[in-house]
Amino acid sequence: MDLILWRHADARESAHEVSDMDRPLTAKGERQAQRMAQWLNRHLPESTRVLVSPALRARQTADALNRKYKLASELAPERSATELMQVARWPDSRGPVLVVGHQPTLGFVAAYLMEGASSAWTIRKGAVWWLRQRERDDRTEVVLHAVISAELV
Repeated sequence: MDLILWRHADARESAHEVSDMDRPLTAKGERQAQRMAQWLNRHLPESTRVLVSPALRARQTADALNRKYKLASELAPERSATELMQVARWPDSRGPVLVVGHQPTLGFVAAYLMEGASSAWTIRKGAVWWLRQRERDDRTEVVLHAVISAELV
């Protein structure tokens, strides 16, 4: 199974008049989302299931893909790594799954899958971490297939 973690692009800071769930992308974030979406669309299989946090900044990031996606409350800010892996059906999903979500949850998922620890790895805004589970020598392992930031695409 491939699990692709995409952190939402740069968003406006919290303000008293706007809730955290309603924070939109900045102009920089819109550019980041467009660049990363172009890269993802060149590399993602058509069969990729896309799951997105209901937060506005995550939806705007995912909109750049121009693909159908499903909103998942389990991906909202402050939800757990366990909830993310359950909604993505890790490790049993038949096809690749792209998750558009938030820190620190994405970082916890990457750390847990790569080293089995509950560490708070940092994933940059707009960046993608592509993890692949595979069988090798009668054991299951997780391989870091790609890490790319929006500034490098």
